[in-house]
Amino acid sequence: MTITTDLAQTAEDHARLLHIPPERRLDRTQAAADLAAGTAGIALVHIERARSGRDDWRTAHDFILDVSAEPASDHDTSGLFLGAPALAFVLQAAAGSSPRYRTGLADLDEPLAQLAHRRARTALARIDQARPATFAEYDIFSGLSGIGALLLRSDPGGSALEQVLTYLVALTRPLPLGDRVLPGWWVSHDATRKTPAGYPGHANLGAAHGIAGPLSLLAQAARRGVIVDGHLQAIADICRWLYRWRRNDATGCWWPEHLGADDLHSGRSRQTSPSRPGWCYGTPGIARAGQLAAIALGDSTLQRLFEDALLACISDDAQLAQLTEAGLCHGWAGTFQTTWRAAADTATPALRQQLPRLADALLAAATAPHEHGPGLLNGTAGTALALHTAAADTAPTCGWDACLLID
Repeated sequence: MTITTDLAQTAEDHARLLHIPPERRLDRTQAAADLAAGTAGIALVHIERARSGRDDWRTAHDFILDVSAEPASDHDTSGLFLGAPALAFVLQAAAGSSPRYRTGLADLDEPLAQLAHRRARTALARIDQARPATFAEYDIFSGLSGIGALLLRSDPGGSALEQVLTYLVALTRPLPLGDRVLPGWWVSHDATRKTPAGYPGHANLGAAHGIAGPLSLLAQAARRGVIVDGHLQAIADICRWLYRWRRNDATGCWWPEHLGADDLHSGRSRQTSPSRPGWCYGTPGIARAGQLAAIALGDSTLQRLFEDALLACISDDAQLAQLTEAGLCHGWAGTFQTTWRAAADTATPALRQQLPRLADALLAAATAPHEHGPGLLNGTAGTALALHTAAADTAPTCGWDACLLID
């Protein structure tokens, strides 16, 4: 991929915007150990720059100190993007294989293992009681998929990750609710986590809050040789489900954001066109999860299906026109970073050939005015990190995008 001077300069400019000391840069009501919008996400920019030799460690260390200044919660409401797991993710990113920050990480090992065990036990008990799930139980941001991604980096052979994976395998099994048999990750609330009167629930397909998140973790664990009973069957079952609910039209293969009870009853989704092609809910996040799963299963035909779906998505101007901002969650940064990771795992050149076009679009979006603040998920930090990947055309040295489960 050819890197333009403008792209490299914009990456530098965005990083400089985040050089202001944390106490002056953020609303102090925002939790520091908040990966989405707090100091933790911004610290990743400075860690990536320090580890790649583009800056010294002083700035990164200042932000890390700010994240760790107050005790980070290991309450059951904490997850990868908030509390002790978020702090651990930042420290892991900074430490790499070096001895730095090892004492802080060691202090977090036991609380995080206990958190994973408690939450997995609670989730498995909920399944035994045949009650619907919630996003917060299993998703990437707050749930066990995100906590599992952290454990896969820190303690892949530990019992905590084993329990998380065991739970995710159970999550894939059909859930009997009254006279219906529903997908195991069926939730009773809507996409905004509200439960209007009479709302029957839904099954979410996206990467952020849907089954693509658990699929990504199961696949990445399997690729690293970490496998529990029923693991590969669970991966295959999710892939079979995604294959069943894919839509094919002139735009190519794509997936609905979610399925309701009426969709399951009729056998066809009411969504008639592709969603915004972002990481969180759109084809890129789902296709990357499917690609990782196909690689874990050694199924080249299935891998090609998911890669072709991603290629069709990022080649379609009408779909790309739905991206109206730069951020990671549902903007150009997330689409670029997800595609970059997918392109690195395919033997065919077509995905990689699209990267310069996506990088140009990311550059244009990054230089446009925005009002999303400095944070990682929707703000300057996430955009800066994706720009860094585009400018360097190499994988992040600190592995920051593991928090999206695309690596």
